[in-house]
Amino acid sequence: MKLNAIEKVCLLKLARRTIQAVLHGKSVDEIEIPAGELTPVLLEKRGVFVSLHEEHELRGCIGYIQPLMPLWQAVIENARNAAFRDPRFTPLGASALAGVHIEISVLTPPEVINDLSEFRIGIDGIILKKDVHQAVFLPQVAPEQGWDRETTLKHLSLKAGLDADVWREGASFETFQAEVFSEADFSV
Repeated sequence: MKLNAIEKVCLLKLARRTIQAVLHGKSVDEIEIPAGELTPVLLEKRGVFVSLHEEHELRGCIGYIQPLMPLWQAVIENARNAAFRDPRFTPLGASALAGVHIEISVLTPPEVINDLSEFRIGIDGIILKKDVHQAVFLPQVAPEQGWDRETTLKHLSLKAGLDADVWREGASFETFQAEVFSEADFSV
């Protein structure tokens, strides 16, 4: 189910409030949405990623592919994780928050594909699985990087900790779509 503009703004504000609260020493358990704002869509269990960008560069990105909890709670959890627990970046400091822009990707459930021709650049996110290794790219990653299908799959293999051409044999793939929106889309 698609989100309307009010729900998107609510989630973006919730993500920013979460990061501010953690910076002020509060627990994420103390963060709530007013009952009137909890629409049926926000109560649905959905996969979601929260991405932070600073001067058009990634500053943190963490999420759940699978629908583990209600959307509003998953945004709280992943806003905190993207800001303070992404191992690729130092935790966000209070002085940096003003320069950070938040993007949220709400996912559809992943579906197994049997042929890589089913993977559509810029439309589908993709999950690679091989043995105990796994990696994922959101739908917006390949177009942002200017990658074609083969380049995307090479980078996905590397992200999984495998050789670049491992995707060619013995790997399985799933795709999903995402509804992507950011603070830049609204006056948040």
